[in-house]
Amino acid sequence: MPEISRFLGIVIAMYYNEHNPPHFHARYGQFKIEIAIKTLTVLAGKLPPKALGLVMEWATLHQDDLMADWALARDNAELLQIDPLE
Repeated sequence: MPEISRFLGIVIAMYYNEHNPPHFHARYGQFKIEIAIKTLTVLAGKLPPKALGLVMEWATLHQDDLMADWALARDNAELLQIDPLE
């Protein structure tokens, strides 16, 4: 699973050849979550509230970048790194 960003102990990644809808994965400690890119809704899993808030803030800022990486992943191309939350 290629890592596309990392910040504050949170790892953001995207798999190749994933199922729709377009989404990304986030890990924080033992917690894991899948979030839809377009709607920013949780598809599966959970994160602690503070970590979830940070991931949602980051995703809101980078929805276009996430969709670009989703398209690359669908083509089995190298994914681009996305700036971390500052």
